[in-house]
Amino acid sequence: MEAVIPDLTKVARSYGEFRAVAGVGAIRNEADYDRALTLIEAILDETRDTPAREDAMHPLADLLDLLTAAAHEYEADHHAIPASSPRDVLRFLMDQHALTQSDLPEVGSQSVISEILAGRRMPNTRQITALVERFHVSADAFIERRDAH
Repeated sequence: MEAVIPDLTKVARSYGEFRAVAGVGAIRNEADYDRALTLIEAILDETRDTPAREDAMHPLADLLDLLTAAAHEYEADHHAIPASSPRDVLRFLMDQHALTQSDLPEVGSQSVISEILAGRRMPNTRQITALVERFHVSADAFIERRDAH
């Protein structure tokens, strides 16, 4: 089957009309990114009863897919989260939840938590499981990476 070459003049005109109506096009800077996120949120809000993200036949499903892919790519290039050590992740989560070392008995004693926070000890599998259950984060957050320092 031969591919049909579209009328590029029509495509350009239609795309220009789309940009004018939607207020978004390619994501090249923060303003474009913010407009894309606003449109993504609007589509998700508008389609609560018939979710575009779950129904490939929804009229906005393709647009939602394109926008989220573009936003993810922009985020990966411009908003990448640096790798962190397990101790930094634990310290951050404790700070966010206003916890002390004694508030984590399921992980270990205060001295064990102190050793993890000081970097003298890595969390073991049981401790990682307890942290994942406590904070509802991925186990990957507590696995040491070479580029985390």
